[in-house]
Amino acid sequence: MIWFRLRIIFLTFFIPFCLSAQTPWRYVPIDSLKDLTDVIHHLFHKEDTVNNSIARQKNAVQIGVFPAIGYTLQTGFALVVSANAQFYTKARKTGDSSLPSTIAASISYTQKSQTIIPIQALLYFNDNRLIVGTDMRYLKYPSYTYGLGMNSAPEDSLLLSYQYYKLHQAVLFQIHPHVYIGPGYDLDYFWNVRESYPNTGPQNDFEKYGSTPTSFNSAITFNFLRDTRDNTITAYKGSYLSLIIGPRLKFLGSNTNWTSMLLEYRTYLRFPKSTNNILALWTYNWLTLTGTPPYLMLPSTAWDRTFNTGRGYIQGRFRSNNMLDAEAEYRIQLTRNGLFGMVVFTNFETFSNINTWQFGTPAPAGGLGLRIKLNKFSRTNIAIDYGWGRQGSKGFFVNLGEAF
Repeated sequence: MIWFRLRIIFLTFFIPFCLSAQTPWRYVPIDSLKDLTDVIHHLFHKEDTVNNSIARQKNAVQIGVFPAIGYTLQTGFALVVSANAQFYTKARKTGDSSLPSTIAASISYTQKSQTIIPIQALLYFNDNRLIVGTDMRYLKYPSYTYGLGMNSAPEDSLLLSYQYYKLHQAVLFQIHPHVYIGPGYDLDYFWNVRESYPNTGPQNDFEKYGSTPTSFNSAITFNFLRDTRDNTITAYKGSYLSLIIGPRLKFLGSNTNWTSMLLEYRTYLRFPKSTNNILALWTYNWLTLTGTPPYLMLPSTAWDRTFNTGRGYIQGRFRSNNMLDAEAEYRIQLTRNGLFGMVVFTNFETFSNINTWQFGTPAPAGGLGLRIKLNKFSRTNIAIDYGWGRQGSKGFFVNLGEAF
């Protein structure tokens, strides 16, 4: 069975790669590209799609809306409405190099009685000299945790119930082309934290670590950013380097003093150069520098900004005070008009022993995905992935936009 899956993965990867290598799709004009809006317009209006695309391109704001029924390991089936918008904060002129601002939001209600409302914004002002970033979300969760470190098993699962409000904001000033520094403020508040079912067995890692019904975490952050990507939703080239250091301090309202560091790097390479296929690489490293974070603030699988690290594992599958994650994805354009694509991805993540900086054996995962172009101007894709991990872990992962 394993060899059968490997053959299918190889063929699915290799055939489109060969087709792409023989067909130079790189210079297809945007008026010839297609997305779901074009398809719907053609079905119901029967008008010239090219003229419709030109009319859409003149709009100051590009908006994509995605109502759907989704499924993930964490949520089960979910009713989801996602939307994103791309726009410029000033009128553009010929030769203007200002970057588009983006806002993404969604609301989900799941089979497991979870409510998930994230809102993220990245706004560029004054010819890219000023960036304002916001990551805000509300979660009402029952959520599984599996203990600490790399030696936990699926049967170690513990269902936690809680509510969570997050507000992370930063204002970044350009000090060199594509390089920014600036302050930020992080607020993370958990309440009604409890085990969903009373524990009648031995003390679990959650109980050993210690937790309170509420947790308030407040930090003034230092932010460094170098971003040469050509698009913040789906990059075709460039790289992204981010460093965030956040001391949570009692005098700011935190329950305890502790400090985290987040170091993230992404790069995007056209491969082969004659195609629109992209090799995307990502590393996400989340470390505790000082103190003892609350249990639910510890680094954990799929607790990055977009819940995407470690595709192939359920959210929260691994957790500890330090996390290293590396991911690679090959993005293949299947149709010349850009409507359909696919990806092949793999990732490895490891967590340290809770009492040391000694990391365990990395947990591998990988899988395949389908891409459907929702908005060709903002490059927003509907991403539907299926991933496999160790110990029988597998399942679907759905996003509006790429995983990274």
